[in-house]
Amino acid sequence: MEQYVMDFIAYLQNVKHASKNTLQAYKNDLKKLMAFLDKQSVFSVGKITETNLNSYILSLEKEGLSPSSVSRNIASIKSFLLYLVKHGIMTGDPSERIKAPKVSKKTPQIIDNDLMERLLQQPNVNTPKGIRDRAILELLYATGIKVSELIMLKLTDINMTGRYITCREFKERNIPFGKSAESAIKQYLKIRQECFNKYDLDYLFLNISGEQLSRQGLWKILKGYAAMVGMKNISPNAIRHTFAAHMIRNGADLGSVQEFLGHADITTTQLYLTNPANNSREVYMNTHPRA
Repeated sequence: MEQYVMDFIAYLQNVKHASKNTLQAYKNDLKKLMAFLDKQSVFSVGKITETNLNSYILSLEKEGLSPSSVSRNIASIKSFLLYLVKHGIMTGDPSERIKAPKVSKKTPQIIDNDLMERLLQQPNVNTPKGIRDRAILELLYATGIKVSELIMLKLTDINMTGRYITCREFKERNIPFGKSAESAIKQYLKIRQECFNKYDLDYLFLNISGEQLSRQGLWKILKGYAAMVGMKNISPNAIRHTFAAHMIRNGADLGSVQEFLGHADITTTQLYLTNPANNSREVYMNTHPRA
């Protein structure tokens, strides 16, 4: 079964272009499942039953895993087994009737307009680090992308002429950005090669050592500037939620915002709209505060 897991991970990486973090999450979840099945003397995928999977889920709950963690494990299992069915390795899907536990949705952290403006102004643009950080904050707010997506962006993923970036985590999508982000990114690109790119890397954002910016490094940057404006408990997705909420408040339809976020569920905005627009770029330019 281990070979099937490896094939599945390779499929996610090469075909679905999943991020490193996503790949690692699938590996961990499926490795844990395989260990459980071994103890149940289930050594081939064709022998996996719904009862086996229910027993495994029950074991996760007994371990004290949160409903969200259990749900993530179930999602990993379902994706893996569906892959096997679609590739003719299994004739039926034993996870078909298994449902994830209900997960209570936390109220998203939304930054108000004035505070968001102050946050964007915190980096000292008289320094290379400040120029880079300003570009990071502006791009996060301009596009609503996740931290994991931002650190994976490469120079070829940004189109300055058309003013959009291309994200490829699972679902490839083009997301426009406005003039404020354009100005900040242009300023950063002018100094990127001289001040940051010590190893000739093609990642868009690099750390001061010239390496790819890590999630931890970016999280430290966000927390630092948030503290400067009095935000002690900023969440990693706060700017992403703020992007969505501000777009909606300014008249963007739900369908367009969902397209920008690349997510099927926009409940973090707690608003449901109808009459989807035909031109998502037009919607963006008409509704983003810094377009």
